[in-house]
Amino acid sequence: MTGTLPYFSGPVPGSGNPVAMAHRGFSLAGLENTLAAFRAAVELGFSHLETDVHTTSDGELLLFHDRTLGRVTDGHGRIHDLTADEVRRVRIGGTEPVPTFDELVAAFPDARFNLDVKDWHSVPSVVAAIERHQVHDRVLIASFSDRRRRAVVKQLSRRTAASAGTLANALFLVLGPLLSVPALGSPVRAVLRRALHGVDALQVPVRYRAIPVVTPGFVRRAHQLGLYVHVWTINNPAEMHRLLDLGVDGLVSDRADLLKDVLQSRGQWG
Repeated sequence: MTGTLPYFSGPVPGSGNPVAMAHRGFSLAGLENTLAAFRAAVELGFSHLETDVHTTSDGELLLFHDRTLGRVTDGHGRIHDLTADEVRRVRIGGTEPVPTFDELVAAFPDARFNLDVKDWHSVPSVVAAIERHQVHDRVLIASFSDRRRRAVVKQLSRRTAASAGTLANALFLVLGPLLSVPALGSPVRAVLRRALHGVDALQVPVRYRAIPVVTPGFVRRAHQLGLYVHVWTINNPAEMHRLLDLGVDGLVSDRADLLKDVLQSRGQWG
């Protein structure tokens, strides 16, 4: 609910081509959050890379989704309990090292990064990394925790894009329809402005359990409040077309190849 930032494709929500975000890079082999996966997405022409961050016991900011290593690597243990040297010995899919944020920034100097801050231990390391590389214009701070997201952006020296957490998204979903009620519109708008202070985007699933989230009304109300709508994680071309027809501002996908094809077919790529 703030001004235009370089991270986004259009000066206001709904005004530019949708942002295409490669979810943990692009790897049909399951090598998520690896430099190889991010390189594959960049080679397809993606400028926005979605990733997750955790921090080692000695403060190294890593690109990794889970708090433990076991699901996708040949190692085990919680990242928070391990040193950077210990994590360097493991391999994702048995072949790829776990990359650092520093390596990501160095490898892709023109890319933009959607950073999902997974734990409180990572708040100071995320702040330090953004300040060290001065990538405020190239980063969007995301977290399921609104408190964690606020803790990051509050410590940054420059305005940086951010998306709402679970609670703020839920408040908008529930209260948003009341904006059009004459007697309630003004107080509801005031509540939402407080809850969404410093937020630029609503990054949401199509539905939460049985509850539809991304509807024509949801997108329209978000745009009226100056908020971008990004939807995750969309891997089906028909669903991509449906959401783009609704006017969403971005899609996050594991299938960067299919998303590119869809956007090209619509004249909305690049």
